[in-house]
Amino acid sequence: MLTKEKVQDFLKEIEVDDLVNNLQIMGNDVYIDMTAHSPAMHEKKKLEAAMKQAFASEFGEDINLKLKIASPEPSEIQQSQIKGKQIPGIQNIIAIASGKGGVGKSTVSANMAVTLAKMGFKVGLLDADIYGPSVPTMFDTEGEKPISVEVNGKSMMKPIENYGVKMLSIGYFSGANQAVVWRGPMASKALNQMIRDAAWGELDFLLIDLPPGTGDIHLSIIQEVPVTGAVIVSTPQHVALADVRKGIAMFQMESINIPVLGLIENMAYFTPEELPENKYYIFGNQGAQYLAEDLGIPVLGEIPLIQSIREAGDVGRPAALQEGSKISEIYTETARKMVESLVERNKSLPPTEAVKISTMAGCSPKAK
Repeated sequence: MLTKEKVQDFLKEIEVDDLVNNLQIMGNDVYIDMTAHSPAMHEKKKLEAAMKQAFASEFGEDINLKLKIASPEPSEIQQSQIKGKQIPGIQNIIAIASGKGGVGKSTVSANMAVTLAKMGFKVGLLDADIYGPSVPTMFDTEGEKPISVEVNGKSMMKPIENYGVKMLSIGYFSGANQAVVWRGPMASKALNQMIRDAAWGELDFLLIDLPPGTGDIHLSIIQEVPVTGAVIVSTPQHVALADVRKGIAMFQMESINIPVLGLIENMAYFTPEELPENKYYIFGNQGAQYLAEDLGIPVLGEIPLIQSIREAGDVGRPAALQEGSKISEIYTETARKMVESLVERNKSLPPTEAVKISTMAGCSPKAK
């Protein structure tokens, strides 16, 4: 028979007894209230999974573990961390990042933006890759220039708009063949102007397409705006995943503490047009899934390597706009999972600068 003493001894054995606030046993049901080490969603999910596995191994599958995991009080570091001011009218700011270049992050950002717009959200896209802006090409807006509009007596930039997405990029201000040769502080200043001096209006989402790596631009974004969550893009091979792990670690640092909403595996497999049911794992199989499981974050989607995605990006019409296509369905499901993860994040974490989504467009939190 399961007793409270046995459970208490086991909690000490697995070294979580200091996290437990309340323990009750009713038959085969064990009720435990705990406080996680960190308010980050991935930490709470890792703790929950580890507890359930440990109890099943020790006491058998018949035991029903009922966990309630609370968030800890913010530490002194978290209380003193630099957080940007809320941007009026913007509900959620999502950073789309990768640990290394060449994984198709900008293509994913463009397709996620148009997919969210198709789902009924008000969407903005900021191209934060100062040195390699690609949004003007991918949205067929090369050569366009943002005009100046007056908002509340202040002169602001009006974002370029196409396919229902409002966009700003350094590519709209520099020539197509002009290299942007700036030091970090100058690039950061230009980026902050595109964020703060733009008439974004009312947005459910502002997606920020970050450059590869972890540098000045990333820190400027984190310090300038209250990022609600980050989405990480990777390809399946080990060399890419090793860098992605570092990118995720940056967001999870205690002084930064931005929740990672999930991982998108790009170029997950190759599917030829004439054999749409065939899958060829050119860059490896399920590498991102294994990494996501290890880090306790969800996989939001697996985007195949399809020729039409590249062709669509080159002509300035993102592939997700192809109604009824397989790629459109995949991006819709990926965007839905991202919104679900975001809803869960806003429910699970203590209120900060993040604001809940006003329009769910058919999405709901994941069932536990």
